[in-house]
Amino acid sequence: MTSEQVWLAAAVLGAVLAAGAALLVAARARSHARRAETTAAALAERVALLESSAAGRRPVDDEPAAVDAAVDTYVITGVRLDDRDEPAVPAASHAAPIDGRLFTDIVARETVVKAASWTHGLRRALSPASRNRIRFEVRQETRRAGRERRAETKQALREFRARERAALREDVA
Repeated sequence: MTSEQVWLAAAVLGAVLAAGAALLVAARARSHARRAETTAAALAERVALLESSAAGRRPVDDEPAAVDAAVDTYVITGVRLDDRDEPAVPAASHAAPIDGRLFTDIVARETVVKAASWTHGLRRALSPASRNRIRFEVRQETRRAGRERRAETKQALREFRARERAALREDVA
């Protein structure tokens, strides 16, 4: 096998693994969504029960007057409890649901594109020209750091010796 065939096989394997991971994530997201829907339904039942029990009691004088339920109000945090409610956003602006095969196709194509771009980037990063350029820049930076460190050491020694001479002059004087 040539190196290009090896890279192609690695890219295909990476794409297959990424697609499998994407399908696993989608399955887990679906189960989490189902669990959230059942929790929301249970909470809606509890809220309805609490509202019905609260509607039966007498208001206290210092409590604000209850809002008339017949008046339509807009609540940002409102939860859609059943299908009778009108959606806040027109149905035309909602995304149309897609079937599983189309979703799998979209995920697979995106995964293949990502794998191809990773493969291209790795081939480019590991090319001899790139490695030589990196080696040259690292060597140049290492030399610069050494020169700077030696200059700082010399400067520190000069300052230390100047302080010692000043201390000797003070002792003599």
